[in-house]
Formats: sequence, C-alpha cells, structure tokens
Amino acid sequence: MEVDGRRLRLTNLDKVMYPETGMTKGEVISYYAEVAPVMVPLTAGRPVTRKRWVQGVGTPDAPGQVFFEKNLAEHAPDWVRRGVIQHSDGPKTYPIADNRATLVWLAQQASLEVHVPQWRFRPDGERGNPDRMVFDLDPGPGMGLAECAEVARLVRAILDGMSLEAYPVTSGSKGIHLYAPLDGAQSSEQISAVAHELARALEADHPELIVSSMRKTLRERRVLIDWSQNNRNKTTIAPYSLRGRFRPTVAAPRTWEELADPDLRHLEAHEVLERVAAGIDPTAPLAASGGGAHGPLATYLSMREVGATPEPMPSSAWGAPSEGLPRFVIQEHHARRLHYDLRLERDGVLKSWAVPRGIPEGTDRNNLAVQTEDHPMEYLVFEGTIPTGQYGAGGMTVWDTGTYETEKWRDEEVIFTLTGRPGGPLGEVRLALIRTEGEGEKSQWLLHRMKDQRAGHWSPSSKARHASSVAADATDEADDPPGVDERASTPVIEEHPAKPNASRNPLARTGEPAPRPTDGVEPILVRPMLATSGTLGRLAGEEWALEWKWDGIRVLARADGGGVRLLSRRGNDVTATYPELAGLPRVLRGDALVDGEIVALDEHGRPSFERIQQRMNLTRPREIERVAASVPVRLLLFDVLEIAGSPVTQLPYRRRRELLERLLRPRAGVPVEVPAAATGEPAEAFEESRRLGLEGLVAKRPDSPYRPGVRSEDWQKLKLTRTQEVVIGGYRKGSGTRTGHIRSLLVGIPGDHGLEYAGRVGSGFREVELDRLLQRLGELEQPAPPFLAVPAIDAKDAVWVRPELVGEIEFGEWTRTGVARHPRWRGLRSDKSPDEVVREA
Repeated sequence: MEVDGRRLRLTNLDKVMYPETGMTKGEVISYYAEVAPVMVPLTAGRPVTRKRWVQGVGTPDAPGQVFFEKNLAEHAPDWVRRGVIQHSDGPKTYPIADNRATLVWLAQQASLEVHVPQWRFRPDGERGNPDRMVFDLDPGPGMGLAECAEVARLVRAILDGMSLEAYPVTSGSKGIHLYAPLDGAQSSEQISAVAHELARALEADHPELIVSSMRKTLRERRVLIDWSQNNRNKTTIAPYSLRGRFRPTVAAPRTWEELADPDLRHLEAHEVLERVAAGIDPTAPLAASGGGAHGPLATYLSMREVGATPEPMPSSAWGAPSEGLPRFVIQEHHARRLHYDLRLERDGVLKSWAVPRGIPEGTDRNNLAVQTEDHPMEYLVFEGTIPTGQYGAGGMTVWDTGTYETEKWRDEEVIFTLTGRPGGPLGEVRLALIRTEGEGEKSQWLLHRMKDQRAGHWSPSSKARHASSVAADATDEADDPPGVDERASTPVIEEHPAKPNASRNPLARTGEPAPRPTDGVEPILVRPMLATSGTLGRLAGEEWALEWKWDGIRVLARADGGGVRLLSRRGNDVTATYPELAGLPRVLRGDALVDGEIVALDEHGRPSFERIQQRMNLTRPREIERVAASVPVRLLLFDVLEIAGSPVTQLPYRRRRELLERLLRPRAGVPVEVPAAATGEPAEAFEESRRLGLEGLVAKRPDSPYRPGVRSEDWQKLKLTRTQEVVIGGYRKGSGTRTGHIRSLLVGIPGDHGLEYAGRVGSGFREVELDRLLQRLGELEQPAPPFLAVPAIDAKDAVWVRPELVGEIEFGEWTRTGVARHPRWRGLRSDKSPDEVVREA
C-alpha cells in the first residue's frame, strides 16, 4: 500500500488478533491509520518501545506469546525515523512514530501496544527534558476505576495549585493515567522528585485510599500512585494505543465529566474510533502544548510573532500528518537579496533550503543551497509581504509547486524528482541535494541537476529565455489545429500527410529496423498517470472498465509528422532502444501522444519481464540490432493524451478508449496494437488473468480524466501473487550488523533427479522468526549441498543443511533457469513434508 507517500507491504490481514471479538490484523492496521491524526502529535519525537503479539493475544486458556521489542530491525523501511539511546549494553536504535505511515508499519509488525517516555529527542539526537508529567493510578485488590477516578481528582487539585492542567486517560488495562504538560525546563530527575513528593503528600492525607510505595503487600484496597514512570528510562503506554488484552481495549483519553460517571469503564477500539470520527479528542491541548520547545517547528515559531507577520502560524510545533504524494513549493523571495526557497514535504513539515541561484540549468554546475528552519505545511501556498523588521522581510510569491518522488533521503544526500503544476515554469526535473558542511539549520548543500533527465525542464533563470516561445505557443493555440473541429467537443480523427521534412521509414518496405527520426519531434513534457494498489473488495458496488495488466516497460509515445519519441516512466528517452517501433506513425491516423507498455512475449505468447530485461538499457546500435532479432517487442496501447496537437486528457476514460481504438489502424510489420479489454465482473476477469498467466488487472473508472504524473484511485491495479512451497537446503550468513544471523535462505524444489535449486530468499522475514529458524537449521547442518547444482556466487559462503524443512514463498515469475524472481518469504509449512513439494506452473 501507499500511506501518505510511503510504500509498505501489508500481509496476513485476515489473521485474527483478538479471538474474543474476532478483530483481525487488517482491522488493527485500520484502527491505527484512523487514530493517527490524534495519536501522532502525542508520540512524535519519542522513541517507541513495542509489545508484539505476532500470533494474536490468544484466549484465557491459551494466551498468545508477547515480545517486548526496543531495537529497530534492520529491514525496517528507511523512511521510518530513528533515534539512538545509549544503554548499559550498548546503543539501541528506536523507531519514532511521527507520521501515520510509521504507525501503520508498526501495526503490520503486530505491535499492538505502543509505549513511549515523557521526553522527546532533541534536534541534536540527545534526550531532551520531559515535556509532560505522568501519574499511573493503579488499583490494588478490591479497588476499581471508580476509586482511581477519585484519586485522579485529588491529583488534579494539587496540579491546579501548581498551574498545571491534568488530562485523564483510562489505561485500557486496570487504572487511569494522568498527564500534565510541562515547559521542558526541568530534567527527568527533577520531575520524578516532584511527582514522588506529590504522591507521598496524598498518601499522608488519604492513607486509607492511596499508597505511593511499590510494595505489593501495601496495595490491597488502595490505589497506587505510580510516579516512577517519569524516570527517563521508563515508558508509558501511549494515549490511543491498543492494549494486548483479550478484548481490544484502548488507552483512551477521557473528559473529567466522564470520570465522574459511577459506571466508568474502559473503552474498546470501535468506541474510540467513533469518538475520533465525532471530533472528540480530550488530549488535543496536551498535544499542542506539550513539548513545543522541542518540536520540528519550534525554531520557526520562535522567530516569528503572531500578528506581526502574515506568515502562517501552526497550532502545534510538531507539524501535521499529510496525505497523498508529498508536495513541494519553490518560492521567489525578494528579501535583502533575491533568492529562491525550495521546500519539500517530509514528516508533517516542509524541509527548507535557501537557493540563491535557483534550480541549476545544466548538469555542469552545482548551486549552493543552505538549509533553513523547517516550515509548516501551510507555507505551501503562502504569498505575501513580510514587514520590515521581521525575519525574512520582503515579498514572497509561489514560483512553482506540485508533487515530488523520493529516490533517496539520507542525512547527507537527497535525490528526488519534482513535477510542477501544469503549464508552470518548472516542468519535471530530477535533482540531488548533497550536504557538504555542517548539520541541521545553516548546513551547506550542493543542489545538482542529475544527468538522467526528462526533456523540457525549466529553471528560474531560464524563465525569461523561454518567454518568447511561451507567447508563440499561446498564439499557435489560438489557430485552428489541423484535424480538430471547433464545433465538436472531442477531436475529429483524420489522416494527415507527413511533414515535408519528415524522413520516410524504410520499415514499411523491408520490415527491418530503421533509425528512428526524432529531430523535429516535440518533446514529451508530462509523466504517465499511475494506478494505486487495489483489491476486489474495493471495486465492489461501482462501475469499472477493466484492462489486462502487462508485465513490461511503461512508455509515453509521441508520433509527430512521421517521427517518433519514446519516453520511459522515469523520463528517459528510450527511442533508440526499440527501433522496431519506428513505424508507430504508420499505424496511427495522424499525430498523437499515446500511453502504453512495451512487452516481450515468451514461447507461450505471454509477456515476460525476464525477456524484456534483455532489451532494457541497451545503447549500442549493433547490440540493439543483435538482441532485437532474438527478443522482439510489441507496444500495447491503452490510452491517449493528445490527438493532432489537441489534449484529450480531460475527456472521460470511456471516450478516450473509443478515440484510441479509432486512432489505430494495424499494419503488418509494425508491432503496435490496442489489446482487447477484459470483460465480465472484476472477480471473473481476475481469475481469467490468472488462467492466462498474466500479471493481473487494471480497473479504471469510466468517467475519470487522465491525470498526468498523478497516482490516482481512479486507476487501481490488482496483481496476482504466485506462491510456491520450497525445501530449505541451506542459508547464507549475515555480515556486519547481521553477523550471527541469517542473510538469506537457499531453497529448492524436488525434481526427477534430486533437489533442484530455486534461488535465495532474503526478504519477508520477521526478526523473531529468523532467530528461531537459525536454531532449527543449526541442528540440520551437513557438509555438502543437497542441491543438484548451485551458482558459485550463492554457494561461496553457504551453510548447508539437510533438506527437511518446508516453507512457502511468493514471487513474480520463474526464470528460464528455474529460479524464482523476486521471492519473498511467507513462512514455514510444518504441515508439509519435502516429498509433497511440487513445482507450480
């Protein structure tokens, strides 16, 4: 799935985590996704300790096993923010749940309970002072929530006298947690001492009701005020976290009016979701006030005065969760000196750099970029004049804005592709930020334009240079373009002769590949529309147009006056790589920009990614010609963006499909076609794609427009997943931080002459599973490999084992050598023996 711009894999969604209520893992994930807007402000900046129930909480007769986890596994996504704490046994890396995607990823790991301390990491990575005080009111034998609520009111009265507001949370377990926001000026030791004194004072005044000592012998018919969780080494379950009880109770924020109810009880997940949906969030003030001095927007807020500047002032120093593709803005800032501000959305804020010379025009020069303070999301649309005397005084306008894709985001390097607004000055540009000096704010970076670029990118300094061409384009559009009837709502497709200077394509006479004429062909300035991952369940109840999903290379193709230009999804010109597609203009009724997939077919006539890989990245003409003879390709078209120079992207899909089918006139010797659409109900078509050996389906809303460069739910892809039982025959040892662990498993499938090697599997494992597996495999070690043959690169550091354990993998397809492509571990199959394993088709 994609969650707020982050990609992550969700598995076993039907697994029951709470047998008593039937709550599944998918529902657990959904719960955390829905409460993220109110939970993230309370967990942001804090290290997360997890309690995981991998197989669910179980039942009272057979409780599920729980794992208490601090250290973050190495296979965690790189976008999960991390913090390091020095422990007596060495440093440990913790995840920081400061966005919805991280909460969803934790839920995918079956981390039902999320525990955090009362402090946050400082910008320098060290532990900060606590920004809130907590009291855990724990009822002893004979006491309940009503007595805890009575003690909570007593604690509240004392905190009121200290000018501290108290916020109650029914813990979801036994008692009540009471939070009070702090200004961050005192250390954990000081706050712990104050909390201890408060507990002892209340114990002295109410000895029949309250105890402050941890001794269990003193707790019968009393409520313990546990003050010790203010220790900097201790954690408390986070508000809104689920509990690993037999029912899905929640550490639920409550109002003081609710605590006065004699029937006060713990709330369950569905009840909390109803409250959140209704806008009930009693701890919102705690999230807004606690830790403001340490949030990522603290510097921004400290440099600006409300009312003195028109700049947006966020309510929280911790930013705001966002949705969809990450956004960017480039602002033209007329301060003391004209410069441009580049801002990239990341973790609920805008990471910002001042770039004096703007986006570099070429790859031969790098422009200085100085990192500035994080800005709030509201700055994406800010335009105005910052008054004299205020920080950054001067006029500011939005130069361009849009979305971006991240290839890499590290402390010292960021690689990304910006896609500006349609008709804006930027277009699309692939850039890199490389840190050269300093850390954090005021650190110096180089802004570099990557060599691998799409055509037609503009930069701030090129705006004037292109002004005349923009004006010319506007004049041209006022004329009647050939082939378009002004009276019609859609283009009229006609046949057009080639432009006078267009080269004739000898492919029409000989059928042999010919050089592709790209001179004079208009550049392709847009990116293809993208689909989101879908399921059959999400398609229910709506009308969808169905297409087969092809396992090939996505391209936009422009036919222009007899010439051709092909652009890959990443914006690379691949025209010369596929010379057999030079005849595209011959099979289209006029100039057009079309969207499709280049595929190579296997011996059964099915698209094969393994075969198309042999054609990818070839650049030498002789090599292209040689491989093209043995691995021919076809271009399968499924959409059209322009006809005769007129855009048709705003037309509904059903109309574009009609135009595309009319546009194409197939001819022998030109491997271009519009494949027939899939028919029937989605479930039927999906099963048919499985039978045909295809990659799956793409479902499109019939009335949807074409949105260039946008990943939209109007298009949903349903991929088939192949699974295969395999026999473990060995493993490769880890290195570095993985020393003493499994790097990958070597697996095989029994054949006529023995165990045939099926590849190595290195993803999809859970850390606990790997440790158990290593112990089991240690008992099966043997000196010789059990496979008939193993590639030397896989065998050089392998540990061989007797082939007695069976597991299951999922994968993309079989290679010609019988190895699974992109295998991912699904788990052991203790119900299967090696002699039952057979190769699936």
